[in-house]
Amino acid sequence: MRFDVLTLFPELFAPFMASGVTRRAYESKQVEVVLWNPRDFAQGNYKRVDDRPFGGGPGMVMMAEPLSACLDAALAARGSLAPVVLFSPIGEALRHEAVERWSASEGAVLVCGRYEGIDQRFIDTRVTHQISLGDFVLSGGEIPAMALLDAVARLQPGVLGDEASHVQDSFNPSLDGLLDCPHYTRPEQWNGQGVPAPLLSGHHVQIERWRRDQRLAITAARRPDLIDAARAGGRLSKADEAALKKKL
Repeated sequence: MRFDVLTLFPELFAPFMASGVTRRAYESKQVEVVLWNPRDFAQGNYKRVDDRPFGGGPGMVMMAEPLSACLDAALAARGSLAPVVLFSPIGEALRHEAVERWSASEGAVLVCGRYEGIDQRFIDTRVTHQISLGDFVLSGGEIPAMALLDAVARLQPGVLGDEASHVQDSFNPSLDGLLDCPHYTRPEQWNGQGVPAPLLSGHHVQIERWRRDQRLAITAARRPDLIDAARAGGRLSKADEAALKKKL
């Protein structure tokens, strides 16, 4: 798959794509990332990409024309149409289900906004999807773009050291959409705290029941909406319901 990223700061992506386990996805081109700078498509000696907003107000607004010309070049290089994604506070919250869809797609063009915002006319005519990481504001779309790329990259075959790793992640359907359980490693005693006995028992059924109970308890405490969704979807067993009642 291929992601074309429109950004005024392409240099931010180099260390990101060369670090950590997900670099395998970029090195192998399983997830190809092509960077485009709208400033290269701006007019005039100063290559200006922003201007003051009509109606006044603080900050500057990214101009439609440099972004549109940059997008045209990215789409032409791809040789086909592609979804155009803008990272925006009004976008749909990025969730695991959406990441799975993107990870199985042919990619997209990711638009990283800056300043006070982007000329609405570009958004209305060129953007097909808007995505939000949550109810907060960042200085630009580069961090959300990296978040999406990282989430997509780790789902590609061979990227993680263990193929089962992402299957046991929080929100994964294999966990019925629950949060993951706590994890422990050596030493068995640390600062007066031990490892829970079931994990040392060697009894696989007992271990899995403990992990399931922990996932249920943590999810009920932190994200009860996920418990409601799992219950509505018929994904909770009688043993699960009993464990929830015991924790409550």
